[in-house]
Amino acid sequence: MNISKMNSLRRLRFRLLQSYHSVMVLLAVLVGLLGGLCAVGFRKFIHLVQVQSWSMPAFTLDGVREHAAWQIVLIPAAGGLLVGLITHFFAKETKGHGVPEVMEAVTLRGGRIRARVVMAKLVASGLCIGTGGSVGREGPIVQIGSALGSAIGQLLNLGERRLRTLVACGAAAGIAATFNAPIAGALFAAEVILGNFAPTQLTPIVISSVAATVVSHHFFGDLPAFLIPGYSLVSSWEFIIYAILGLASGVVAVAFVKIMYATEDLFEGPLARIPGVAQAVLGGTLIGVLALRFPEIMGVGYEAIEMALHEDLLLPTLLLLVVIKIMAVSITIGSGGSGGIFAPSLMIGAMVGGALGMVVHSIWPATTASSGAYALVGAGAVVAATTHAPLTAFMIIFELSNDYKIILPLMISCVIATLLAVRIDKASIYTMKLLRRGLDIFKGRSLDVLSHLCVRDVMSKPSISTGAATPLIELLPLFLENRHGSIFVVDQEDLLQGIITFDDLRPFLTASGTAGKALIAHDIMHASGYPTVSPDDKLDQVIRRLDRFRFEVPVIEGGRLVGAVLAMDVVQRYNNEMFKRETAMSMVTSLDDAGSVTPLPGVSGLSMAEIPVPSSFIKHSCADLDLRNQYGVTVLLIKQQGEEDQHILSRVPNASYEFASNDSLLVMGSPENLSRLQDMM
Repeated sequence: MNISKMNSLRRLRFRLLQSYHSVMVLLAVLVGLLGGLCAVGFRKFIHLVQVQSWSMPAFTLDGVREHAAWQIVLIPAAGGLLVGLITHFFAKETKGHGVPEVMEAVTLRGGRIRARVVMAKLVASGLCIGTGGSVGREGPIVQIGSALGSAIGQLLNLGERRLRTLVACGAAAGIAATFNAPIAGALFAAEVILGNFAPTQLTPIVISSVAATVVSHHFFGDLPAFLIPGYSLVSSWEFIIYAILGLASGVVAVAFVKIMYATEDLFEGPLARIPGVAQAVLGGTLIGVLALRFPEIMGVGYEAIEMALHEDLLLPTLLLLVVIKIMAVSITIGSGGSGGIFAPSLMIGAMVGGALGMVVHSIWPATTASSGAYALVGAGAVVAATTHAPLTAFMIIFELSNDYKIILPLMISCVIATLLAVRIDKASIYTMKLLRRGLDIFKGRSLDVLSHLCVRDVMSKPSISTGAATPLIELLPLFLENRHGSIFVVDQEDLLQGIITFDDLRPFLTASGTAGKALIAHDIMHASGYPTVSPDDKLDQVIRRLDRFRFEVPVIEGGRLVGAVLAMDVVQRYNNEMFKRETAMSMVTSLDDAGSVTPLPGVSGLSMAEIPVPSSFIKHSCADLDLRNQYGVTVLLIKQQGEEDQHILSRVPNASYEFASNDSLLVMGSPENLSRLQDMM
């Protein structure tokens, strides 16, 4: 397709997508309906796998116990083999619990997820859960729904802001359809996936969540994920016990996260020599061995949760299942299985709450509720602590129980559990996976403003340099001239030999006259171990390593000292870029219509518009076009879509930036000048 046809399609897209709100409402409904259908199909596929694998009409713990020991071990192992093959040959994103991959896509790739993830995740997780893998279906359906929303957005070539919103719509649809909990689905997408409750994004998310719930109701009826017994608050003294339950849940949740990732390290470290597919088989085999005694650990665990809620488990069994379930989930995920951690967190929390409730009810039977009530609250508290999403956790439990009386105990336990978990480790079970890959999504949301800048954009000439033979007595005056506290030692060809800081010089200041005269720069300098950067290093990477930079950092090119960069200069540039980005992006958010002229609030005679770059601007720089004088407009922001990674970047332009055919411009000017510019499209 030639450039003119591409530009024509892009202009048509801008004409069609005139209203942000109406278009996003329609797309949210579409994503919600399709996400709900995917959730229904996923549940039916799991049921099909269970029926075929275990040869019983419905998966039950009693049905598993009736099988021979070799079958209980072999079936999960076979499931591990199939999942390992799918992960290895088709889509590596299907490995694990899925939500971190969605968060990474939203934060670092503008919401872009490969479309093949929809089918690969559905099949891999369905096989893993159906054959007995100790994981949940909520994480996979979040990834499936998010990938679906991303695929629709990419098909329509939507901008990054809308694409992220559609990804969140897919996540909300998945949670809502799984639990029949539309409010919880919307909160999960906003709290966990986006980390943003902006109304422009929350509205389509809520619509998508409701649409998915309607689909779920159509196929499964208005039934909760599992049956909840009646709840009652017997005494106000119970609030203290629920606070203790929050503390216990927080500790257990942190242990769960630590053990799960320690198990991943085991499979990626000492067991790394075992091929990935074989690891998945090993993991399935171990699950089968554990299930010989504790079949409750297999699958999503809803039957075990209901048993805890209805007080059908003994205290020793409840305590053992906390430990065994953590082990089983860790083995499944660590060995390469595919499934979520949401349902396992619910089960672990139900066991913790049930055990505590059983103890306190046996001691104070007249002033405490039965253990089932504590199991219900504990389920929400552990979810809150593992995900660091207390709003989502207690809203799910509230929507499942539909009882207002449980709100206060839930809030107490969930908030305390989350606060304790955050106090111990600031990373949730989702963000921990990204941190282990070197991705801090919270910092990344800010640091990407420097991704288009290099060291050469902020470096300056080194303030002081000297030769290796310079005597100590001549180094002292150099430090008086140098405000940065370091001197670079170079040879005659400007090749960097080392660095001297004033702290390095301090021990030699008391040297005797003869010794002082004998010392030279070569004797004092650091010849290695100091940080260096090159002119083409990206500033977003440099600023991440600022904790190592104490003084001037030498800029090296071909071994030669070509400049220096100060930490304070990088931070200053970061602050400037953040100010420009936040100002421009806040104006983008205020635009009601894509492609329309929107008046600037409080500024008479000025408006904004987002338009595709006119063909006559392509391959010309901002300086060449002189837009301010020639057209009476100012370019505030450029939304640039790469050809290879299809990653949309928002950047503040500089004078030398050359416009490309895939750029969109946020421009400011009078309505007349903006309309004239739009007519050039």
